[in-house]
Amino acid sequence: MRFNKPISDIAAISFDLDDTLYDNRPVIIAAVNAMTAHLNTIPGWQAKGGSFWSQCRNETLKQNSALAEDVTKWRQVALEWGFTALGFDTATSKQHALQAYQAFADARSNITVSDAVINLLAQLRSQYHIIAITNGNVEIDKFNLRDSFDLVLRAGIDGRAKPHPELYQLACQHFNLAPHQLLHVGDSLDTDVQGAHRAGCPSVWLRNQFAPYQYKGLANVEIDDIQMLKKMM
Repeated sequence: MRFNKPISDIAAISFDLDDTLYDNRPVIIAAVNAMTAHLNTIPGWQAKGGSFWSQCRNETLKQNSALAEDVTKWRQVALEWGFTALGFDTATSKQHALQAYQAFADARSNITVSDAVINLLAQLRSQYHIIAITNGNVEIDKFNLRDSFDLVLRAGIDGRAKPHPELYQLACQHFNLAPHQLLHVGDSLDTDVQGAHRAGCPSVWLRNQFAPYQYKGLANVEIDDIQMLKKMM
């Protein structure tokens, strides 16, 4: 544990979900595989080759850059674009897109969070408001985090994606908190820590070496294990 800046007067703790409270890497792989398997049953999709899905995503983002703020909608729109490009009519494209997305979504939320993490959240919840702030499209009500939060905020549905400060601001407004009273915990320097800092909130970085980061700001605290939060409170 490394302390870079002091924190005090905390009344609520917000958590990123993916790769913070559970390892999301195998979940995403399974979800993409499930969607791909479904797509390959549709005439013409597989023949387009492995780069076709990237083309669908890129083309739809060119047409509407705001889709980057809502990964659920982006995937749905990209799927529909792909089926339209294959020559399906509008109604059929929508139906195929819905079915393909559902294959992804079912696997995306097939998660079991460890008892240790569930117990940690319950322990913290006895002292603080506990909030989820996520850019992802996981559906908490489908797995065992469903009863762990006082508030769940999702990018796209509730506001702009991290590192934009909007979701942090909404959390503060919901509980009538000053920004310094909301402590955010997440694995990404670029989204979690930078977003918290833009909102004026302190942060805890769960050190994640899986990806390179561009943001150079320091989290208030750095930890290597989520259970280290017990030592801070």
